[in-house]
Amino acid sequence: MNAQAKTAVLARGPGEGPATWALGSLFERLASPAETAGSFGLSLVTQPAGTAPPLHVHTREDEAFYLLDGNLTYSADGQPYRLSAGSFIYLPRGIPHTFRVTGSRPARFLALVTPGSLLTLYDEVGRPAEQRELPEPDEQLLAADIGRWIETSPRYGLEVLGPPLSPEN
Repeated sequence: MNAQAKTAVLARGPGEGPATWALGSLFERLASPAETAGSFGLSLVTQPAGTAPPLHVHTREDEAFYLLDGNLTYSADGQPYRLSAGSFIYLPRGIPHTFRVTGSRPARFLALVTPGSLLTLYDEVGRPAEQRELPEPDEQLLAADIGRWIETSPRYGLEVLGPPLSPEN
């Protein structure tokens, strides 16, 4: 993406952006890198209880999350962080991290990446959402998404380093 590309004002109402089901989660795009000249990507993410990606590091992007609902436990650079609604976490590139959606209900959060290309990974791995709600649980589909995520992630500068955060953390 050409950082000098001209962008236009972007305004979206509730439910107006594209939505993707990936990894058992719902990603609602609020701003794509194509719409921000690559400077950032912003999504509203809903993930079911128990969701836990493997320990990984981003080599190209900084990430920030603002939790709207639910609970997350993060491990970032070996330190634990417990987040609840209203919490914020910033993860500079190069910091190994993982998280787990804790409690019995889904977590809903704003995910910001800069520069913006990382969030398109989920569009590549997943499929267009039929509704703006979590997809029905499907272990075969989840396993296929995880396989595509692991295969595709290196193209986005994402390196898997270890297992997910255990439920005990």
